[in-house]
Amino acid sequence: MKKLLLFLVLISNFIFAQMPNISNVWLNNSKAYSGTIGNKDQEIKLKINISEQNKKNDQEYFVSGYTLVDKNYTKFEGTLTITKYKDAKKKGTVFGEYEFAEENKGKHSGIFKGRFIYTFRWNKETEKVEAQYIELIGDWKSYDGTLDFKTRIKNQ
Repeated sequence: MKKLLLFLVLISNFIFAQMPNISNVWLNNSKAYSGTIGNKDQEIKLKINISEQNKKNDQEYFVSGYTLVDKNYTKFEGTLTITKYKDAKKKGTVFGEYEFAEENKGKHSGIFKGRFIYTFRWNKETEKVEAQYIELIGDWKSYDGTLDFKTRIKNQ
């Protein structure tokens, strides 16, 4: 009976464990992410202006912002979903998936979809996160299906 009770307590702690709210991480200190899109490594800027943790699923974040490629400025909304977390003594790594849907403004708007990696160091003395690195690796597909590009975007 004691073993069963202990097992139930451990399971309930695991089930009800709350993921800390890291929505401010995705804002990247109000700086744009930069990277490349397409076969010719064309420059892309991606800025997240709003980031909120999903209250029903604490592993998911709702984000919105804009992308800029050449002179094409397009608003987007989407999600970042954490799938795995690894914690070392001084370094943490968060893995996940993202999907951003751009406002449909013609041939040069579409959906970004892929995986992300977020790594950071924890400073015990200051109790703050340092050396944050976020990379979004995936694809962009136009809504009309005529364009399909690889993307690689990271924080600065």
